[in-house]
Amino acid sequence: MADKSVIVNLETHLRQLISDHRRLVGICAELTQQRDGLQAENRSLQERIKQQEAELSRMQLAEGLAGGGQNREKARARVNRLMREVDKCIALLGGPVQGLETVQEESKNE
Repeated sequence: MADKSVIVNLETHLRQLISDHRRLVGICAELTQQRDGLQAENRSLQERIKQQEAELSRMQLAEGLAGGGQNREKARARVNRLMREVDKCIALLGGPVQGLETVQEESKNE
């Protein structure tokens, strides 16, 4: 008789474990879906941040070129940096383009 009660007890525990396992598998699937959704939302928001930062940078450059103090200096520095980058690209392509040297010299004198 004692053996039978042990078997019944083990069977009860085993059924409970199986039930818990099924429940946890379901919870895991739900959480995985939530995680995937949040990751997609995060990627979308990160992309939006990049776009907003680029727009802010363009607006600051436009404002700086239009007038006003500190932003004007930032804009000038950015334009100069971009010109140096263009110069490097031209050098990599094999040398200066006709007429570009004159434009660059004039911009450096400003």
